[in-house]
Amino acid sequence: MPAQAKDNLRGTLNLSGAWAIYPLAVKWGEAFQRLHPNVKMNISAGGAGKGMADALSGAVDIGMVSREVDKTERAHGAVPIFIAKDAVFCTVNSGNPAISMIRRKGMSIDMLAGIYVRGKIRTWKQAVGGPNAPIHAYTRADACGAASAWASTLGKHKQEELKGVGVYGDPGLLDAVRKDRLGIGYNNLSYVFDGNRPVRGIVIVPIDANRNGKIDPSEVIDTREKAYKAVANGTYPGARREFFVTKGKPRGVAAEFMKFTLSEEGAKILEKVGGYVPLSKGERKTQISKMR
Repeated sequence: MPAQAKDNLRGTLNLSGAWAIYPLAVKWGEAFQRLHPNVKMNISAGGAGKGMADALSGAVDIGMVSREVDKTERAHGAVPIFIAKDAVFCTVNSGNPAISMIRRKGMSIDMLAGIYVRGKIRTWKQAVGGPNAPIHAYTRADACGAASAWASTLGKHKQEELKGVGVYGDPGLLDAVRKDRLGIGYNNLSYVFDGNRPVRGIVIVPIDANRNGKIDPSEVIDTREKAYKAVANGTYPGARREFFVTKGKPRGVAAEFMKFTLSEEGAKILEKVGGYVPLSKGERKTQISKMR
């Protein structure tokens, strides 16, 4: 983009929505403002549901949505631009009395559905053969992409179908499990890791993704690199796509910002922030073409 065009770009850009996208959007926004000092950025988190509602109502220019956009939303004018890959990881407290069994045996999708959907599995003994202690399941209280992705992973379509104690936001859900030895929850990739390792006090539950009845080495996610690889190659069951959503085709400052996020510089920022799997060059080119 020519320097003159950068200097001439001005206005206010408002974004709201997914906690999963918020940290990345803030860094993208800071870099974009350095290129375009006459552009003001307002970015707030509040869940994917809020991001979609705000975008469609015109309350914001861009909604941050960490789930697939459905037909009804598209019919109301939602235009999604794919910006990154992410995943939702099942988490338990590292002090769980059944932690050795959880690490060794892992959990199947059906078992997790028994906890979160059917409500039939209520103790750690039923789940993994551990102590006869209750399972404290936590879920999201706010409309969000993480809960929708988790519900989809467990064979359902809506987060309302998930059982558990509702907690607001990604940080809140992570903290709830960290404070409860009997807790189980789920978190976005960008929140569950601190550096290369899971957040202190948290263990990522190995999931029998290929349904062969055992936990393979590739299904043990205990480093950020392993998480990236599993998401990138599509083997992790909680993998999903992240989107920026506008009402109608993106125009003006919104379009320029979205093009920036999909540029080489935007990709470098994504990799530096961590917690997200970048799109390939071909995927980014395809998304940019949608804004022409």
